[in-house]
Amino acid sequence: MTAKAIPLVDLRAQYLAHKQELDAALAECVENARFIGGPDHEAFAGEFADWCGGGYVALVGNGTHALEFALRELLGPGDGVGEVITVSHTFIATGEAIVNAGYRPVFVDMDPRTCLMDTGALEAAIRPDTRAIVPVHLYGQMVEMDKVMSVARHHGLKVVEDAAQAHGAWWQGKRPGELGDAACFSFYPGKNLGAWGDGGAVFTRDADLAGRIARYADHGREDKYLHDVAGTNSRLDGLQAAVLRVKLRHLDAWNEARRGVAAWYDELLNGDETVVRTETREDAVHARHLYVVQIDSRDRVLAALKEKGIHAGVHYPVPLHEQPVFSHLGYAPEDLPVTSHAARRVLSLPLYPELERADAERVVSTLKEAISS
Repeated sequence: MTAKAIPLVDLRAQYLAHKQELDAALAECVENARFIGGPDHEAFAGEFADWCGGGYVALVGNGTHALEFALRELLGPGDGVGEVITVSHTFIATGEAIVNAGYRPVFVDMDPRTCLMDTGALEAAIRPDTRAIVPVHLYGQMVEMDKVMSVARHHGLKVVEDAAQAHGAWWQGKRPGELGDAACFSFYPGKNLGAWGDGGAVFTRDADLAGRIARYADHGREDKYLHDVAGTNSRLDGLQAAVLRVKLRHLDAWNEARRGVAAWYDELLNGDETVVRTETREDAVHARHLYVVQIDSRDRVLAALKEKGIHAGVHYPVPLHEQPVFSHLGYAPEDLPVTSHAARRVLSLPLYPELERADAERVVSTLKEAISS
């Protein structure tokens, strides 16, 4: 008998566990026929702002636009000269957003223990044209924001947090957006808080900033046919807001379940020197979006896992400073050696709230077998 497949993330299991609640929310939205804006959109913006710690939320069409619009409204449209510092070990959206806002990305290396921004490299990366810092809270753990903010305040820089993978993360008792100027979230389906399509949000303590971003994302309008600025169309629709409202009620419990799965992996991998685990800093609460390890012969092991029905992932195989789209910036792989080395070794193990202990044990035993073969 063939063993059941273990996906990287199981959205079907999540739906089946909350089917009645989700179906009812969608039915109500359809009954109201309010698909753009409407009561669910307005309610979710307030509920998510409260969940983030209290402030203001601008809902947009996706997480990439959240980053782009936050930078644009904080710094003004760029001319390609101003620079924004971020990491190379992240999804392409981080770099795209900087470029599309009109700025030039400057990449710094990562900490080998956490896969997060090496905050010690920030100071050396600052130049006369530096305008902002975009720390990326990767895999569900926040960057050392106290250090980032110290550098930013010293140099008068804006801080836009990429929190696309950090729904529910904490650093020294603060959530994304409580220290920086804004935090940007993605609601891509596989996130800890995922829609049934694309979606994004900017959380900030600045009401005026949130208002400007919301207006820009809705054609720059003040009223239905009155437009103060040339904006764009990037709206979170009502159906997605309805889904997200339901899911937000369960997010804290899901994050706790994710941490439980990660604890199983920690226990099962403890003492195995062939598998390097990503560290969680003492002052951090990890949202456990992903459980990432580093191994030798990653691609061979990944193929062996897939053959056994275990669907692992790679986040991310090609760093931004090695991407063809950014070749004009002049980086060589060895300029960010920790990042380039890790990109060939990172492996994401299956992780979702419904994963069972037996599944975790099978993942780890298959992983160890694949490594040793």
